[in-house]
Amino acid sequence: MKYFDAHIHLTDDHFSDYTSHILSSLRSLNIKACSVTVDLTTSKKSLIIFNNQQDVITQFIGIHPEFALKENIEEFKEFFISNLKYIDGIGEIGLDPTYINQNETQYSIQKKIFQLLLELAEKYNKPISIHSRKSIDDILQILPSYKIKRSLLHWFNGNKKHLKQAMDLNLFVSYGPVLLYAPDKKVLLKKTNIDKILVETDGPVKYSNCFNYLPSSSISHLLSVIKCIGDTLGMDFEDISNLLKNNSEKFLGKII
Repeated sequence: MKYFDAHIHLTDDHFSDYTSHILSSLRSLNIKACSVTVDLTTSKKSLIIFNNQQDVITQFIGIHPEFALKENIEEFKEFFISNLKYIDGIGEIGLDPTYINQNETQYSIQKKIFQLLLELAEKYNKPISIHSRKSIDDILQILPSYKIKRSLLHWFNGNKKHLKQAMDLNLFVSYGPVLLYAPDKKVLLKKTNIDKILVETDGPVKYSNCFNYLPSSSISHLLSVIKCIGDTLGMDFEDISNLLKNNSEKFLGKII
């Protein structure tokens, strides 16, 4: 069985000292990881490190809202277009007002960068991985203006109303290790269309309720999330793994 981690930051400096170990772990666990980037620097780093690792790495490149005000979008577009054959999708992209202290002018710049990246995804038929913290209403309002067939709200953190809107828009949503200890996430999971569920680790994310708030990067956490989803939905591990593999391939538009 092949498993798919839909969102992980393998170009993060936290992973730099043991990238080879991570690649070995992915192969031994039969996991394919969707490596997302946050700016032009990490995008270039990704293509240098992972271009010859297609058996275990799917490459998304993007501009995270944290860096939207700093990046040269034209330079990013040029890099994206010149490396299309190596790029499987666009991410991590999105909106997040927490990075700009509610500054409306700066938020409008975030929106502009986000929309330019959506235009790239639409033009080149690439799936997208979206960051929507404290901005999901705006995200759900913007997305219908673009003809993007495969979109993921990564680390879904909306409410039941947002989830219903996401399902109506045919979006994928992903759940991570927080699902293991958060009852409200299990409630949302049960209301998610079964063919729109993906799983992720978002490494090296920090967890407030475990690991002493240190960055956690264990690839094997993905299997615990898969088991939790199966238990919550009343499915055995093999069945839920097959379902998630099929969902992952529909999101990517190719076999993992």
